[in-house]
Amino acid sequence: MADKSIFILGASRGIGLGLVKTFLDRGWNVVASERAESADLHALECDALRIVTADVTEPDSYVDLGFEDGQLDALIINAGITGASHQDASKATADEVSHVMMTNAFGPARAAKSLLPAIKDGGTLGVMSSLMGSISDSSGGYELYRTSKTALNMLAKGISEQDASPREIEVLALHPGWVQTDMGGSNAALTIEESVNGLADVIEKSGEGGFRFVDYSGKELAF
Repeated sequence: MADKSIFILGASRGIGLGLVKTFLDRGWNVVASERAESADLHALECDALRIVTADVTEPDSYVDLGFEDGQLDALIINAGITGASHQDASKATADEVSHVMMTNAFGPARAAKSLLPAIKDGGTLGVMSSLMGSISDSSGGYELYRTSKTALNMLAKGISEQDASPREIEVLALHPGWVQTDMGGSNAALTIEESVNGLADVIEKSGEGGFRFVDYSGKELAF
């Protein structure tokens, strides 16, 4: 995979940082973004890694990163917050709704559209979604987070149909599993290493065009 390149937008910790480690180990050239300097990310510095500063909610931070058209084999937009602690639609303020929707859905969608020219024809765009964004699977609760991830899935499907399809770029809404991160907690079922190795496998086997909502094992999920 020495000639493969990937941009991971949101790579300073957790799953994003784990993806950087995994793709470097697999011989990819990696561009990784941080919002503020991350000692853990900079500890990985090598010839195959380029670190940039970007924020998914601030378009000016990523629109001029110097990518050439068709430079990337894959782009993963890894952004996500839980949102307000109460997670109750009936209590949510306009600011709370705006924050979670811009960070989890509209920010990633805007970044995906802006950066799509950097992905080669037949490449892969991945957005970090969640099984909690599945309407079919929903058991209720976590209303702000669930709604934001459902919106992300819808936006990703639209990008696939309208923007990526002519160039046969595959769009993946990725469920990383329940992972032992700051968000997932220490009781989560998967280690970061287990999740990111599965996600990397999914990315490396992708590139057939269309849209899929899949988990870290490659299993297709109900939309």
